[in-house]
Order: sequence, then structure tokens, then C-alpha cells
Amino acid sequence: MNSTRKQKQPLVIGLWGVRYQVKDVQRSTDFYTQSLGFDLDRQHLLAFGQVSIGDLKLVLSGPGASGSRPMPDGRQQAPGGWNRVILQVEDLPACISELKERKVPIRNEMESGPGGKQIQIEDPDGNPIELFEPEAQ
Repeated sequence: MNSTRKQKQPLVIGLWGVRYQVKDVQRSTDFYTQSLGFDLDRQHLLAFGQVSIGDLKLVLSGPGASGSRPMPDGRQQAPGGWNRVILQVEDLPACISELKERKVPIRNEMESGPGGKQIQIEDPDGNPIELFEPEAQ
């Protein structure tokens, strides 16, 4: 442990946001702002964009961004996968209908469980997004 840090100070002090690797920052910021209603916080084309909704910041790292550089062992960071941000919605079936009209890629059918209903969609680079409607309490 670094001796300059106070003993009781936690290593992690809070959530900054979520980073997604993207191929085209402009296309991605357009998707999040136009299809999902995010605000555009900042953009430095071609490398970087940041969008937000509520307390969530989504950092979009394009090719050449510092957050997209290869790992020391040569592994490349790439979009896609199964880890995902979860966005809360109201009336998930209505949201699904609207997304279908907008031709947003949908990975699966709506699933229901003890906590609520969810579906997975994709951004233009294949990064997964879960839309979640919690069970009424």
C-alpha cells in the first residue's frame, strides 16, 4: 500500500462512468443521443466522446484514443462482448416497439424474472446495452 495514502481512505472513491470501445465516435454519439436520449458532454473526433444520462457517464473510445491502446501483451481492445451497462426504462414493451421502428439491433426477446423485465440491444459497434424495467414494488 502506498504510504502517502491515508490508512482509512478507500482505494476507490466513486463511479466515474462506463467505457465502451467504438469504431466511429460520431456514429456512436449520434446513436446514444438520438436513439436513447443521452446528452452529449464532449467530443474530440475521431478519438473520444462522452455522453451522459442522469448520473451515468458513458465514455466512447474510438481508434487511437488513450483508452483504446493495446495492452502490453499485445491484446487489442475491441467493442462487443457480454458485459454491459443497464439502463432503467418504463414500459419496456413500448420501448422495444420504438427501438424496432428505429431499426436498433435487438439481441434477444424480452425476458422476465423475479426482479423485472429486460432485453439486450446493441450500439452501432455491437456493444451490448441492457434495458431494464424493475418489478413494481
